[in-house]
Amino acid sequence: MASPSTVPETPLLKDELDIVIPTIRNLDFLEMWRPFFEPYHLIIVQDGDPSKTIKVPEGFDYELYNRNDINRILGPKASCISFKDSACRCFGYMVSKKKYIFTIDDDCFVAKDPSGKEINALEQHIKNLLSPSTPNFFNTLYDPYREGADFVRGYPFSLREGVATAVSHGLWLNIPDYDAPTQLVKPRERNTRYVDAVLSIPKGTLFPMCGMNLAFNRELIGPAMYFGLMGDGQPVGRYDDMWAGWCMKVICDHMGWGVKTGLPYIWHSKASNPFVNLKKEYNGIFWQEELIPFFQSAVLPKECTTVQKCYLELAKQVKAKLR
Repeated sequence: MASPSTVPETPLLKDELDIVIPTIRNLDFLEMWRPFFEPYHLIIVQDGDPSKTIKVPEGFDYELYNRNDINRILGPKASCISFKDSACRCFGYMVSKKKYIFTIDDDCFVAKDPSGKEINALEQHIKNLLSPSTPNFFNTLYDPYREGADFVRGYPFSLREGVATAVSHGLWLNIPDYDAPTQLVKPRERNTRYVDAVLSIPKGTLFPMCGMNLAFNRELIGPAMYFGLMGDGQPVGRYDDMWAGWCMKVICDHMGWGVKTGLPYIWHSKASNPFVNLKKEYNGIFWQEELIPFFQSAVLPKECTTVQKCYLELAKQVKAKLR
């Protein structure tokens, strides 16, 4: 009989979470993630040429969708899913039936903490999502629910229960998530700084959400996690995840939910071409200077009691004010 210490623990949220991966290549990177991902269901969204065969390592439970599947399932509405852009991942959010989603890019590998231990990014995201957020009052010890921390003196007791966490935004070691101009002036810069912290993004504060290491409560905020239409035929690129982040944050603030950022780290291995990125981002660099004030001033009426109603109201305001 095995001793209790040798009995493997059931992975957290094993039957309640899907891992969504957008890709154009064979998924050899999954081998490194096997100890952490193998118990979970994967939804792979193949971008680009649907006639290309994508190979997935054996032993994983997965569904794979390509552009033909998207066209077949969505029909005339298929144009809302980006083509030749990682924003195609939001098709995976749509077909999932699970409560939680973790999404990761195929150039992201297992990082190590300063002690040399491999980081189980998925487990940390789950811990973030299952513990409350504190967007309404900042705690100077960051996450007060973490072991070894608590609420500091002066923190209102009426706010210590916190609110539900809708989104967990992870970070990256090695290649930072920079825009093209910053890539061009800092081509050799690498992030080697591991900050052992998670914090709630304050209410009323926007942030640039990166989709390559991200988890969210699909049941809570799913309808707002639409990655903006980018890629083939679109005037702007590389703003899909940020668009979703701005919409999501305005809605979370309105609905009273929280967003966390910080741990977990992944190892981002591939720097995209800054000249290609600049061509994609050029219009967006100007556009964001108009977008940010719009989202900062966006107010949702009290009649918006669901995420769907909030998103439709935001869409009306976008149409009226962002021409």
